Amino acid sequence: MVAKSWRNWNCRSIGKSGIRPPLNRPQGQRTPRLRGRKAVEQRQRRLKAEPLCRDCNDKGRVTAATVPDHIVPLSKGGTDTDDNIRCLCKPCHDIRTAEQFGYKAPRKAISVSGWPVDD
Repeated sequence: MVAKSWRNWNCRSIGKSGIRPPLNRPQGQRTPRLRGRKAVEQRQRRLKAEPLCRDCNDKGRVTAATVPDHIVPLSKGGTDTDDNIRCLCKPCHDIRTAEQFGYKAPRKAISVSGWPVDD
């Protein structure tokens, strides 16, 4: 089989029949992401608007937010608008991401005495 374009050539993706299988993602339904300076400005604006971690604030703790998180992830059809963003601290973001994508929850830190450290 002769490839039409060297850029699209990938030996592992071609089956025994010599035909490339279709991609599993739906075409044309990806949410565009901001890149570069515009993305940095957007991130700074969102963290300035919501400086405290939303999850920690609900638990009665005061923690600085460091990560703007999508409530509905872009990969699951969410939008990149302000109403789909919550600002979280890194540990809360890791927990939320694990929940959304089915990952294992991150391990808790263990103190020198052998007991888990509270967040």
